[in-house]
Amino acid sequence: MLRSHKRLVSVGFGVALALLCGVAAAQDVTTNSMPGVNFSNFHTYKWVAVQGATYPNQIMDQEIKDAVNSQLSAKGLTLTDSDNADLLVGYQIAMQQQQQWNAYGMGRGFGGGMGTATSSTIDIGTLVLDMYNPGSKQLVWQGRATKTLDPSKNQQKNQERLNKAMAKLLKNYPPK
Repeated sequence: MLRSHKRLVSVGFGVALALLCGVAAAQDVTTNSMPGVNFSNFHTYKWVAVQGATYPNQIMDQEIKDAVNSQLSAKGLTLTDSDNADLLVGYQIAMQQQQQWNAYGMGRGFGGGMGTATSSTIDIGTLVLDMYNPGSKQLVWQGRATKTLDPSKNQQKNQERLNKAMAKLLKNYPPK
């Protein structure tokens, strides 16, 4: 009975660590919009730089813009370089560090076993997307996606993570 209790505690500890690691990796998004804005009036948009914002290198800058452009295009908005754009779109990023726990275990057939956990520091990136009404110079929509920019050696994986985050962020744009 003591062996099966130890095994149950071992398995429970491993499951808890795995769930904790899974929660840490999930992307979170939040959005907010100015009340009373008629988003159906916006048909074109132009990229602008947010004053005082932090930006990545040119490659990641283009990847971010491509991911957003794809989502906004699917929503019926058209990218333009014209100063007469209906909407101005800008973004900024923030990087932070977080501890990540990697756990694994090895069980034996009749109870007992051993497990280990290691810690590593990873960079987690938050992307904030802002949309402004050029006429009133007011922020009309803002979205924030956390755990979006987490550079790894695999560029395709980075782009997939970014595309997924932008799809999730802009899923309910325009607001109802």
